Amino acid sequence: MEKKASNGGAEQAEVEGNQKEEWVESRRTQEDNMTMSYLFKHHQAVIWWSFYWAICAIGWGFDAQINGAMIAVASFRRDFGYLREGEAILPADWQSAFNVANRIGRKQSLLCGILVCTGGAFGEVFADTRGAFLGSKLILGVGLGFYLTLGPLMCSEIAPVVLRGLSTAGVNLGICVGQLLSNAVVKGFGERTDKWAYGAPFAVQLSFTVILLIGLPFAPESPWYLVRKNQIDRARASLKTLWGTDCDVTGVLDMIQLSVEESAGQAKASFLDCVRGTNLLRTIISLGGFVCQHLVGIIFVLGYSTYFFELAGLATSHSFDMGVGVTACGVLGNFCSWFILNSFGRRKTFLAGMAILTALLLLIGIMDVVPTAAAKWVQASCTVLYAFVYFMSIGAISFVLLGEVSTILLRAKTAALATATQAVFGIVMNVAVPYMVNPDEANMKGKVGFIFGGCAAVATVVSWFYIPELKGRTFEEIDIMFSRKVSPRRMGGYSFT
Repeated sequence: MEKKASNGGAEQAEVEGNQKEEWVESRRTQEDNMTMSYLFKHHQAVIWWSFYWAICAIGWGFDAQINGAMIAVASFRRDFGYLREGEAILPADWQSAFNVANRIGRKQSLLCGILVCTGGAFGEVFADTRGAFLGSKLILGVGLGFYLTLGPLMCSEIAPVVLRGLSTAGVNLGICVGQLLSNAVVKGFGERTDKWAYGAPFAVQLSFTVILLIGLPFAPESPWYLVRKNQIDRARASLKTLWGTDCDVTGVLDMIQLSVEESAGQAKASFLDCVRGTNLLRTIISLGGFVCQHLVGIIFVLGYSTYFFELAGLATSHSFDMGVGVTACGVLGNFCSWFILNSFGRRKTFLAGMAILTALLLLIGIMDVVPTAAAKWVQASCTVLYAFVYFMSIGAISFVLLGEVSTILLRAKTAALATATQAVFGIVMNVAVPYMVNPDEANMKGKVGFIFGGCAAVATVVSWFYIPELKGRTFEEIDIMFSRKVSPRRMGGYSFT
């Protein structure tokens, strides 16, 4: 009897599995028939709300870039640094603490994030001691943790398959736009001799909180979150807001409910579940892209680009101009990523980007040992090209992978882990880089390219084994491939028939 019951249960599970795959295939056909032009014509709201959540990243990118850019402002070094051989220098240990404070914290409430960021920004503007300034950076860092968690999470949950890659890549665009605005503002105020050379750029951060606060009362809640809370009517209303009041959202809601119901232990899910079974591989891939971002030297090349240009011997005005140019090329690269993602897919773009960035880093290092003025401009050109390639490839795709690879049940926790990963590696790099480049420390200047070039080469090899191709795949298909233990590098060509 027990054997028959066991066999009967297995047969029932097989039938249910087959029914699920048939349903998945039906859903896949529906989503495959949906194009971007159709979305723009019939479902503009879901596009604009995806854009709204991507704005969270602008504030994060602005502050991340301003850390390195502000070090190039003479009056900031004068007020918070010390004189060495007639030159104002920020102590490397204080630079490290300044950056560490900015990386702490993550929460799930955008409103709380807005309020905390507002307080931190005001503190930066009016701080007149190192302690007060670092305290303000700590507060602001907590608020920015909200932004970095919520942006990619919401973009992945509200966007259909055809928009999902562009939407999550839009988070990276937000970061890049924030960095561009940061360098532009520093360029505009940086040559002033009073405290507003750095006070004004910090005050500009308040504009992002205002924009987010205005849109917040009208923003729909994630339908996935509402279904997990068993608030089906609110989930239906949220989908109506996203897809349009005239749209029949029953099919989408049914899909969300089925996916949530399959996770029987959803109420007991914990961070430990992220490293159990097939979720371990999914978590490794989801976080791996952000690890690669730091291993290719994003903090060194972009965060300290303006300061690096000054150390390389370029005039202050030219250094500010080059800093703006670097981030402008990053914005252009991110726009290009939207087309490349859908044309060449995730895997090819990621691997090609890693290989090119590795070569550029090594070239920056080589040019630093060439004692000519032309070599300095080659270094500067490599930095500009680096920004373009980075944001066109791994900068954008890391957010796409986070939204696609993580399982629905654990997506919020995986996003939190991604934020923590960014924070930990950001701390390490922001502590190390000042000691590498500062004139009163290692004074390596462009030779740091050798260090990050080596790290990037190793990361490129590892990425070849772990970066999957998920272009055009629904979340249900992705679940099935991981449950069948399909090798990540073979997922692009995997057939369900």
